This record gives sequence, C-alpha cells and structure tokens, in this order.
Amino acid sequence: MKKWNLIIDVAKCENCNNCMLTTRDEHVGNDFPGYAAPQPVHGHNWIKIHRKVRGQDGMVDAAYRPTTCNHCDNAPCIKAAGDGSVYKRADGIVIIDPQKARGRMDIVSSCPYNAIFWNEELQLPQKWIFDAHLLDQGWKQPRCQQSCPTGVYWAVQVEDAEMQDLVKKHKLEVLRPELNTKPRVYYKNLYRFSKCFIGGSVVAEIDGILDCIPGARMMLKRAGQEIASAQSDTFGDFKFDGLDPDSGDYQVEAVHPDLGSAKAAVTLVDSRYLGLLRLQQSESSTRAAG
Repeated sequence: MKKWNLIIDVAKCENCNNCMLTTRDEHVGNDFPGYAAPQPVHGHNWIKIHRKVRGQDGMVDAAYRPTTCNHCDNAPCIKAAGDGSVYKRADGIVIIDPQKARGRMDIVSSCPYNAIFWNEELQLPQKWIFDAHLLDQGWKQPRCQQSCPTGVYWAVQVEDAEMQDLVKKHKLEVLRPELNTKPRVYYKNLYRFSKCFIGGSVVAEIDGILDCIPGARMMLKRAGQEIASAQSDTFGDFKFDGLDPDSGDYQVEAVHPDLGSAKAAVTLVDSRYLGLLRLQQSESSTRAAG
C-alpha cells in the first residue's frame, strides 16, 4: 500500500516560517473531529525551525532545519498510549485521537523528538497531523508544502520500496536513526547541521595590488593524501564541506598555473575559515590551529 512520507531539504530553507504560520492558520480556532482539536494561540509550534550557524570571520553560513512529528512506523507515542488513543493509519500517518487522548499528559514525554505538545486548556496532547484531514479530501500535498516559496517540502505517497529508492537516490537521512523509530520524515542536506567545513580565500599580488584569485585548484589532504578538490570562485573563496567535527589534521593546498601556490594546515574542531591564502611563485606555507 502507498504511504505518506515527507522530504525536507535543509539547503532550501530560508527561515521564512510560512510552514509554521500556515499550520497555525489551519488549526488555531478550528476543530477537525477525529483528526485534531483546535491548536492553542500560544505555546505550540507543530512545525518548528531550528538554526545552525557555522564558521567565523569572513565565512559564515546558517542552516535551518524544520522539525515536526516524524510519523514513525515504530512510534514511541503509540506504545506509550497503549490503548489506541494514538494510532497509525494504513497510509502511514500517526493521529492522536482528540477525544480518547484527553488527560494523557504522559504521551507528550514519550516522543524523543519533542514533537508533541500539551494543550492545557483542553488537557490534550497534540501534534502536526500531516494535514490528514485535507489529504482525505483529495489534497495532493500538506499546507506546509503548498505555502513554502523555496521548495523545502516534498510530500510523496508511495510504496515503501519506492521510498527506499528515493532515499538512496537523494541521499536522504532521518533524525536520530539510532532510536530505530523508523520515521517517515526524511531530510536532504542534513550534513549542514551535523558536519563542518574548511574554507578560505585565495589572493595574490598583481601589479602591486592584492586581489582575489578565481580558478585556483584547491586540494584537501589528510596525511599527504588528497581526499577532495575544488576551485576558488569569482571572489577567490573555497569551501570543503561535509567534514566530521573533531576529526584532526588536514592540509589545504592552492595551485594556480600562473600565480604560484599556497599551503595551510588546520586541526579541525569545528567549521573553520582559514583567512587569506596568498599565492606566491615560491612555495608558501601558513599554519592554522583548531
């Protein structure tokens, strides 16, 4: 049977919060019997965006990761409820029954992703329902996808085998896989939250003026072995991304066919900007410590 899954591309999120606002627009003050009671005006973010800032000085980037209910196949909330007040539909969507789950505050703490909220007024645990009430009316996508201007969200209803093909093709990941909850929310470019980069700027003196140099061949090495390569861009900048934090010693080498070369060494703790790598015809070495 085809089941719903949600793909979230971290690289496309600009923190506009349209997804959160449209979810609130859909649920605040609106009762959908059998699906969800009204969401409170304050205190609930059924879709929440987390921020990760990497780098320093001349090279800083920010990544934004929307999080919500993962609609897990092995959902801890269903086990905690124990009485059917939280259940998984045949199409993969997890629903907290807005009548049966009243008074069950314990269900909130059962979620390891902190995606369930407590409605004090209604004495009810609540979460994002994948807009199941709209999908059941024939909608092809939830409102978070409909409202996103940059294409962060992609809801797909496919067989499990087809979803696994998409996971491999797009290199998708889930949050906290070690929990074995089997989420149906997948992430693309999640490395921007879990990995580091080494970056810098290539410059050279031309006619007495220090200028940015595009097109330099950049090499990232470990123990003398090249593990990645790139080119400096129009502004002379380069970045090697997807590196593990606290992963030790690296060497960066820049080579330009006309302007010479430069080298730098770095002990990587977290994302690092190496500053200016100045090309010279004679070998130039600089050192950066983590």
